[in-house]
Amino acid sequence: MLRFLVSLLIISACVSLQAETVTEAINRHISARWAKQQITPTDTVDDASFARRIHLSLIGRPPFVSELDTFLADGRADKREHLVQHLLSSDAYAVHMAQLFDSVLMGRRGAGEYKKRKDQGWLTYLQRQFKENVSWETTAQEILLARPTTASRKGSTWFLFERKDEHQVIAEAIAPAFFGIRIECAQCHDHPLVDEIKQAHYWGLTAFFNRGKNQNTKQGPQIQESAIGGFSDFSDLIGNTQPNELVFFKADKVDEARPKKDDKPEDKAELYRDSEIEGLPRVPLFSRRAAFVDQVLTGHPLLATAMVNKLWAIMLGRGLVDPVDEIDSLHPPSHPQLLEYLSQQFRDSNYDVKALIKAIALSTPYQLSSNQPAEIYDPATFAWFQPQPLTAEVMVQSLNSVVRHVPNNELGVLNQFRRHFPEVLQSETNTGLDDAMFLSNNAEFNQFLNESNAPEHLVPSMLKLDSNEQRISLLFRSAFSRLPDADELTEINSYLNQRQDDLTAALHQVVWAVVTSAEFRFNH
Repeated sequence: MLRFLVSLLIISACVSLQAETVTEAINRHISARWAKQQITPTDTVDDASFARRIHLSLIGRPPFVSELDTFLADGRADKREHLVQHLLSSDAYAVHMAQLFDSVLMGRRGAGEYKKRKDQGWLTYLQRQFKENVSWETTAQEILLARPTTASRKGSTWFLFERKDEHQVIAEAIAPAFFGIRIECAQCHDHPLVDEIKQAHYWGLTAFFNRGKNQNTKQGPQIQESAIGGFSDFSDLIGNTQPNELVFFKADKVDEARPKKDDKPEDKAELYRDSEIEGLPRVPLFSRRAAFVDQVLTGHPLLATAMVNKLWAIMLGRGLVDPVDEIDSLHPPSHPQLLEYLSQQFRDSNYDVKALIKAIALSTPYQLSSNQPAEIYDPATFAWFQPQPLTAEVMVQSLNSVVRHVPNNELGVLNQFRRHFPEVLQSETNTGLDDAMFLSNNAEFNQFLNESNAPEHLVPSMLKLDSNEQRISLLFRSAFSRLPDADELTEINSYLNQRQDDLTAALHQVVWAVVTSAEFRFNH
């Protein structure tokens, strides 16, 4: 009888463990640390604040007042889950994620580079990948192979093409973007602080891509690859020399016959096959780039871990490993078992980005208030929601949606905002005097606000209301998804009463004060 009961308990535990959702697993791991450290997290955020937070996280703008009211009136117990699913299914989600990952993968550049990314289909490619929820592993393969076989995928070549045959630059971009590690410090010697990252990894990753060369074709930008060359040696600081072989961190070496010292291989036609699409560069029978994608990238343990860490940081303000692109022995994860679990779940789901985002969005740490609990100082406990500065794209889109009720970020001043507003996934946010003055003195930004006078825009909508109290409430609900408190209402009402002779100008000034405030410029 006792054996039977023990067996039954074991079976019951296994069934329970199998039935645990990813969100429940997140909550279990996070709450276990709270219990261990005797931490009491802050309260759960209210519905209105959650609506603003999740809209900013998933589609890059606050909810319209009508959207907010619909959500608040929803009587379903699982209405937050329904809202998350609705936003993930929208076109706006795909646009927002494409903009985020343009910055994550490509970095901030000048206005000319952004135009090229758009013109050459890079942003369209990213939008399609996120809209169709293509496996992240597949997306990484397409970007790094850079041999699109359909017109809808042609923008995938731009990650390599924009870096203009600078193969070390390419290697230094691939490592953090797809594997969450930095290898720059291993160029001249093994990494001085991270023992596991070797100089051979730096030059090996470079070698995988050093036969590539940009080529403009009738089908658009392509990366031609040679079948020969790319063999060299590298030396450390004390003069030790070794050949650069096709090897990378946590991956087996890819075998390739090296020519003897005096051999001069000929670039013969029989070393290639024709491209699958007429007019595109021929393809080497042995392609280093394809070998990297097939034998290193595919199934690499850090591919899932790096993306999990990035998505966690995008949603919660910091990664389980911080900084997000330094997943190494020097930067252990705050919750190692959780990171390992989420990475395996991500692999098992075929790298399903939407499923992971949804699980995080419905978790307890994501839904906590941003009020930091007393005497809890470590943000890695995730005992409160970390306020996140809006990126340039989200700030501009939020301005458009609030001030003009237009859900897009096609504002002429966007490139200027990119110079003043933060990169995605920054560990720290620092605002200098130049940044602070930007919103006060930028002529185009102020012109945008002052010319927002169409009937559907915010200020004309406020003027249609019967009282200043109603106008202030509309402004706060539009910008902050909340009502003004008593002090805010009193101060702004007093100012507007003093400016009754030019109420339109006064309202424009109040709108300026709201949209340049810290509360507006952060997701919290």
